[in-house]
Amino acid sequence: MSALRLSRRSALRLFGGAGMAAVLAPTLAGCAKPGSDGINPGTLKSKAKLPAPFTVPLPILKPLAPDSTDAQGVHYSMTLKQAEVEILPGYQTKIFGYNGTFPGPYLDVHAGTPVVVHQTNQLPVPIVTHLHGGLTPPSEDGFPTDLVFPQALADMADPGMAASMSGMDGMPSMTDPLARMTAVRRDYVFPLNQRAATLWYHDHRMDFTGAQVWRGLFGLCVVRDAEDDKLPLPKGEREIPLMIADRAFDGDGQLIYPEKDPTLLGKPSMDKSIAAGAQGDVVLVNGAPWPYLEVAAVKYRLRILNASNARRYELKLDGPGGGEFIQVGSDGGLLAAPVTHSTLAMASAERFDVVVDFSKYPVGSTVTLKNAADSGGPGLVMQFKVTSQAADDSSVPATLSTIDKPAVDGAKRKLVFSLQGDKWQINGKDFDPAHPLLKPVFGKTEEWTVTSVERHSVHVHGAHFQVTARGTGGAGEYDHGWKDTVELSPGSEVKFAIRFDSYRGRYVAHCHNLEHEDMAMMAAIQVV
Repeated sequence: MSALRLSRRSALRLFGGAGMAAVLAPTLAGCAKPGSDGINPGTLKSKAKLPAPFTVPLPILKPLAPDSTDAQGVHYSMTLKQAEVEILPGYQTKIFGYNGTFPGPYLDVHAGTPVVVHQTNQLPVPIVTHLHGGLTPPSEDGFPTDLVFPQALADMADPGMAASMSGMDGMPSMTDPLARMTAVRRDYVFPLNQRAATLWYHDHRMDFTGAQVWRGLFGLCVVRDAEDDKLPLPKGEREIPLMIADRAFDGDGQLIYPEKDPTLLGKPSMDKSIAAGAQGDVVLVNGAPWPYLEVAAVKYRLRILNASNARRYELKLDGPGGGEFIQVGSDGGLLAAPVTHSTLAMASAERFDVVVDFSKYPVGSTVTLKNAADSGGPGLVMQFKVTSQAADDSSVPATLSTIDKPAVDGAKRKLVFSLQGDKWQINGKDFDPAHPLLKPVFGKTEEWTVTSVERHSVHVHGAHFQVTARGTGGAGEYDHGWKDTVELSPGSEVKFAIRFDSYRGRYVAHCHNLEHEDMAMMAAIQVV
């Protein structure tokens, strides 16, 4: 793996007049002020012929086979490349994909056993990969400026120069001397010294995360451990990951994402129509539009991920007599005890690990997973068809795990997410990768209070947290267990206790509405 540094002169040759700012600097050019709750006022409309809902079978994700195992860990190879895949029946859609698939390969791994992912960038654009929810050293975490360049761009670079950029569109000049840029290949080492949980990985490139994830750069990672394995929860074919994401398609079946420069190599050029967050009118689950799954009349464990750029969901089960979700896990793994919900409200990047008991429905019935936050196509997710009786020895125990309540013994910090003019800011400051806004102390439990007028999905790298309060009340109904992402509703305040005790170094906190993130709604963190 070769190191790479770009001078501003080299960047000008690579990216035209935008210079290195096209790769590293935030921009807000062409961005319109969103609605008061930060939700896109409109949904991108498809022009392709869409399938009738519940006519495409759900793709069942199969774990990627490792290349090898040695003293360093379990090794996987991933080539990031362009490909054409069938997402809508009858169309071949061009994507960016890990191993050329949409979504990327499913990693099924074990806590405490390091995973080494050998990535080769054959795309025409820089990339950087983040393991979302992973407790990962800063060097492996996917900081947005730690880019991996394709060969065509790396060949034009001057090695040994600092990554710098001049200001554009009224933004100040910035320098990121800590950027770790490489050419073509990059090995990510994930120690996985953490609890079992549903994680995912995705591109995290500065200014272009939304566009590149929309094109397909995301995938699932399930971490297992002995505590989780020994529980009598549904297993094997009755444990189903569900990666929910929305997209829109043009008349030729290609992905619609409004951008002024579709090469993604020049000046960041997000169209104002998606400045509040890109939303499509087609809901995909595991890469298929409104799919169906045949199930037996038994309990199933569903690992649900909201992998959408910006869309939030209010999931409900519509079947004979209604339906309920028994939540057993959150972003950071098992809850202390199960929690029953009639609705799951999910912001972008949140995960809910739930059990659904289909024995409550007659054989021959259908149970539709709907999104009560919308109507029409975006109001439908998938359908379960109860086709047979079967034996079921699984159960949901009253106690799942032990979760200690953290006692705050460190600083109390306030983070204000705000829109100032046409700029997203945190604590009234623009994102500066070289100067941390927050310096949490390693091993100390801090209390962070986050407020906003708009709606945001707040994600913190490098640590998990427990929500302790919403406004003047306690934690909300969806705040149970360890979290790494939490929804901040319009005009609200969320408090959480967080302790960085895995690694010291540089991370980020940001809005996980990917279009907000690309407009630099981020703060650098230096764990000291």
